[in-house]
Amino acid sequence: MALVKPGVRAQAAYTLRAPAARRKLNQNECPYDVPAHLKQIALDRAAAASWQRYPEFAPIRLVERLAVHYGWVPEGIVVGNGSNELIQATLSVVLGQGDAVIAPSPTFSLYRLLTGVLGGRYVPVPLGPGFEFDVDRLVEAAVRERARVVVLNSPNNPTGSALPAGAVERIVSDTGALVLCDEAYQDFGGPTAIPLLRHTSRVVVLRTFSKAMGMAGLRFGLALAHPEVARELAKGKLPYNVNLVTLAAADVALEHAALFAGRTREVTATRDRFLPRLVRVPGLDVFPTEANFVLIRCRARPASEVFRRLHDEHGILVRDVSGSAELADCLRISIGTEDDMEAVLAALHQIVGPGSEAG
Repeated sequence: MALVKPGVRAQAAYTLRAPAARRKLNQNECPYDVPAHLKQIALDRAAAASWQRYPEFAPIRLVERLAVHYGWVPEGIVVGNGSNELIQATLSVVLGQGDAVIAPSPTFSLYRLLTGVLGGRYVPVPLGPGFEFDVDRLVEAAVRERARVVVLNSPNNPTGSALPAGAVERIVSDTGALVLCDEAYQDFGGPTAIPLLRHTSRVVVLRTFSKAMGMAGLRFGLALAHPEVARELAKGKLPYNVNLVTLAAADVALEHAALFAGRTREVTATRDRFLPRLVRVPGLDVFPTEANFVLIRCRARPASEVFRRLHDEHGILVRDVSGSAELADCLRISIGTEDDMEAVLAALHQIVGPGSEAG
């Protein structure tokens, strides 16, 4: 243990231990699996490949399809074993010892963890009272700390808030930092920073197939950046980092992009029907969201009790995020099927509504 860096020992590991449940709404996954016939096409392609050989170092055909899909140049795309690997790769090639990383707070905990492991300084900047982005404070902190990187998760996990229009442009123009835009949930709402890649080399955009494409179990993500920057980012990832099956599945998903786009519209429509009804549940504060999840604050009962009763009495697993001071008494609920959300509404009315009794 004495040989482990103090900055590593100071971090909490990213982990999740969750009980089984009939309705799993705790990890912002797509409620719909990849269709069986598309799985079979991907498996057949992977089976036809030589498994004793390494996969393509840079899968040329797939990258070209990604370029068309996202409207960017192939030379500016780096693929990864999930977008999380590319967060790590980006920070590892940019951060030096003691360099500052600015991020809104609360946000995805992996940013803090990786910054500490890599020897950087993590500087959280509080979101506004309704969990909206405070661009002025982000700029002020980045200038004050001479930040190397500003990380922006938009829509933000776990709050669901999206950056206002023009926010990334302002941070680029008013600071000297690299702006890492984690757009894991952008398919469900909010602006994208991809058009800015044509005007600046200080923006990196991350996307994932885990959410809208329903491929969380296969781990596929990509970084979009200026070609010269992308060349450097590639040095921060491991060689042959995406396996044959995942490469085949990502290729098939792009061939059927319209199907997955339709599913995304279905999830957002379910969300937009669910939220107005959720707001009417007594004893809850419901925060605006552009993502495939919603953050609620429990006023009538402790979040830990609501979490437990949702699971034990109704078979619904959500994410208890109330351990953070900023998220006291908050739960995060992923958007599932219409049936899932009807079950959530009924359960919450029973648990926190007038006349409810503690279990």
